[in-house]
Amino acid sequence: MSGNPRYLLVESDAAPEVFLKVLEAKNLLASGRARSVNEATRQAELSRSAYYKYKDKVHSFAETGGKVVTLNALLRDEAGILSKLTRLLYRCGANILTINQNMPASGVAPVCVTARVEALRMPMDEMLKKLSALDGVESIEEINGY
Repeated sequence: MSGNPRYLLVESDAAPEVFLKVLEAKNLLASGRARSVNEATRQAELSRSAYYKYKDKVHSFAETGGKVVTLNALLRDEAGILSKLTRLLYRCGANILTINQNMPASGVAPVCVTARVEALRMPMDEMLKKLSALDGVESIEEINGY
């Protein structure tokens, strides 16, 4: 594949076994439980060639670094509200990873946003106050952070 790389977030039980073994070998090396690639690949029951083929292509979610939060919001069913929310998240320094918006009911739409927030320009509670104050945001809360 040429051009910019594309990234996927895949549950481990859907990933090929070789990818899981590469991660295991990388963890063995990083933790010091293996002192060499040879030792790590032997312990992970992985060929060295497979390790070298994928070591720079397969990463655990934790390796991607940064703090990730998930926000649940109820937005009024009006044009532009989600756009205002995402624009403010950007201005606050959040990097949006996923957005899941369900069908509106009773005039509001539930929206779930997951974002990296290691580059926030303010404390999380201040950002939540700004998001809550947006016209059209009925409620918003942090449901988890990593």
